[in-house]
Amino acid sequence: MDIQDTDCIKAYLDGDSNALEPMVEKYKRPLYSFILKMTEGREDADEVFQETWFRALKNIHKFQHKNFLNWLFRIAHNLIIDRARRNKKNVSMQSSMGGDDGDNTLEDHLAAPGISPAEESGGTMLGTEIEKAVETLSPDQKEVFLLRMYGNTSFKEIAKLQKCSINTCLARMQYALTKLRSILRDEYEELQEAMS
Repeated sequence: MDIQDTDCIKAYLDGDSNALEPMVEKYKRPLYSFILKMTEGREDADEVFQETWFRALKNIHKFQHKNFLNWLFRIAHNLIIDRARRNKKNVSMQSSMGGDDGDNTLEDHLAAPGISPAEESGGTMLGTEIEKAVETLSPDQKEVFLLRMYGNTSFKEIAKLQKCSINTCLARMQYALTKLRSILRDEYEELQEAMS
């Protein structure tokens, strides 16, 4: 583990309530990116991010891992799984909203498909296509891909997190990459045909 992380944790355990601020800043971006891509949207991601840090602080005296970010990923992973189990309600988009809206359905209240202007200005077309392609992956493949690409997490750590063998983890990454290449190649070829 990073010496600075060790010092921050020790200072926090010794009573300095602000000692972990540098670690929160250091790990905020990769942790939040992972959570955002694994949840249903920004509101869910914010809640999981806060709960991850709450649980990390509550249990920091038990921390004995070498990599603090991987520990945070593990906490977030478990929270996301728990939320998914609790929220397994299937709601039809054709369900009536009731109330003052009369016969409006849930579908009537959804934003138009596509990316918002803020998202469009914040990324490139390729980034958008990659994100769409990542959403087509199975949950296990998506998680391996995101942990590896955004969190730079080792396959050994990902295998522990997913409670599978390293070979299974590597296979999931290989399947994810193969599927992403195929989707992105098809998108590229369609774009080329449209331009000719």
